Parts: sequence; structure tokens; C-alpha cells
Amino acid sequence: MYYFLKVALTAVLVVAVSEISKRSSLLGGVLASLPLVSFLGLIWLYIDTGSAEKVSELSRSIFWLVLPSLSFFLLLPFLLKKGVGFTASFGISTVVMIGLYLGMIFCLKKLGIQS
Repeated sequence: MYYFLKVALTAVLVVAVSEISKRSSLLGGVLASLPLVSFLGLIWLYIDTGSAEKVSELSRSIFWLVLPSLSFFLLLPFLLKKGVGFTASFGISTVVMIGLYLGMIFCLKKLGIQS
């Protein structure tokens, strides 16, 4: 039942963003930009493990890995405005973001930062 609750709540949030965005991209953007998945992940992790240390580690990892994810939200609208089709823009933006994720993970390891 607990697992079902986690899945259902997450699904409701995704559907809410989609439905609200049909009416207002600003409100949809506000809801999507909130770190709801991170909040829920931290809460579920704490409930499941009772470990503040694990929550702290996850929070630190989220911080460092949010940075490369921002590239997607800069590159996608840029490409769309330049006339690149949605599928290609989405794909290119995703590939760049993944590359930056890998680069960030590599840099964090080289700098000795535990993420």
C-alpha cells in the first residue's frame, strides 16, 4: 500500500503539471520548477531508512546535479525558437544535458567531492 501511495502521488504531480500548463504555462512552470520530486524523494528516503545522513547525502547530490540539468531548460527553448523541430530539439537538449551530467560527475570525483 505504501509503495502504491508513493507511485500515485508522483503520478498526480506529473498530471497536474501537464493539465495546469494547458491553461497557464506560467503556473505550470511554477509547479514544475518546485523541487517536488526532490522533496518527495527526501521524505520517502527518511521514512524508509530513518537516516538523516542518507537524506543529507541525497540532498548534496541533488544540489550538484541540478546544475547540469539547467542546460536542458536553456537549450530547448533556444533551439525551438531557431526553428529546430520539437523532437530534434528535445533530443539534442537531452544529449547535451546527459553529457554535462557525466562531466559534472567526473569533475566532482576529480575534486574529491562526495556527491
